[in-house]
Amino acid sequence: MHHKGTQMGVRHHRLAFYPFPLAAGRHAQTIIASQINLATSPPSTTRVIPLCDGDQLALEVSTPPTWQPTDPTVVLIHGLCGCHASPYMIRMAHKLWSSSIRAVRMNMRGCGSGEGLARQPYHSGRSDDVLAVLADLRHVAPQSPVTAIGFSLGGNLLLKLAGELQTEAATYLKQAVTVSPPVDLAASVRTFSQPSNRVYEWRFIRSLKAAVAARHARFPDLPAISLPKRLSLYEFDNLYTAPLCGFADADDYYARSSAALLVPQISIPCRILFAADDPLIDTRTLDAMTLPSNVRVYHTLRGGHLGFLGMPGRPGGYRWMDAQLLEWVGVALPASALT
Repeated sequence: MHHKGTQMGVRHHRLAFYPFPLAAGRHAQTIIASQINLATSPPSTTRVIPLCDGDQLALEVSTPPTWQPTDPTVVLIHGLCGCHASPYMIRMAHKLWSSSIRAVRMNMRGCGSGEGLARQPYHSGRSDDVLAVLADLRHVAPQSPVTAIGFSLGGNLLLKLAGELQTEAATYLKQAVTVSPPVDLAASVRTFSQPSNRVYEWRFIRSLKAAVAARHARFPDLPAISLPKRLSLYEFDNLYTAPLCGFADADDYYARSSAALLVPQISIPCRILFAADDPLIDTRTLDAMTLPSNVRVYHTLRGGHLGFLGMPGRPGGYRWMDAQLLEWVGVALPASALT
């Protein structure tokens, strides 16, 4: 199914992926995949996790009826402006739950069912929040082997944490899997600002500004903020994220929050998946990495950002990304389920 790429760094592998013919381009893959969802959310209960600074975040925990405390758990971590209800989160949770695996959808601060529970915003460097979730799961079911899957920004968080923990990561995780992670935040923000990608930047900025308004309405004692009507993602981080979260500026935030320098320190089994034509992240950082044997980077030539809409009838089916992730988790679903 794959071969080792000669032009890539050590531990890089190219996977065979055949894009859906009517959506082969990077933007079609990215946009269609983010908008279309036929899966229904599995039954879940909300679990609130306290954080060390007084904030809280919420998990949506979907436990299959036959699940035992020694059975596997998969933690799903969403991307920028996402939540437990993002299409990829719903699809994966439904497929895991249907396969008798407990699915835990982590909402970052202020997101999803955790809206209004956090004064501080989430950001790309809050790996301690992921650790708080993993520590809670270990306390509740210490014998359940845990796989974490991070999507986009959630992938950067997961890789950063695994690198920070080094050998201690095995206490919490059996393996880490990430899809389209922006491991070099500064480079990815520059990619965002290219003219061909402005539509994504505008969409994210609109969502981020709405979240700021909701947060300041919920916590009126927060410092007053006035954001320009039009601004880039870099400007948003420089004016809002960085000063509110204790960084000197956006450049300091990106430098201290990027996972790139920590990935070589990861000691648990780890897989990183990306598409070479991803319009939202700079994939060259991953290309250049020389990694330990437990960290493997997989890429496809096509697929966009969290897209990977495949050819029906080919391995993986229409939702190729889901099939690949489930295979790595150890689930084998029939072709009819891969929608």
